Amino acid sequence: MDKLNSQLYWHNYCIIKENERLRKKAQQLNQENQALLSELRQKLAKKGRSNPDQGSCLCSTSNPHYNQPHKP
Repeated sequence: MDKLNSQLYWHNYCIIKENERLRKKAQQLNQENQALLSELRQKLAKKGRSNPDQGSCLCSTSNPHYNQPHKP
């Protein structure tokens, strides 16, 4: 019984450590994603000010300034 408990304890310990590693990686990726999104928004805002007549190539869910063309 003690051997089984030791094995289970070790297995749980390994799972917890892996979980911590994955959580740190997820936080790092989230920060990187937020930085890239901010950079993209800045570029789109700058492009929108310099070329207000040109439409964006991003869909309306990504770009709130996008006007969907109306079909006749």
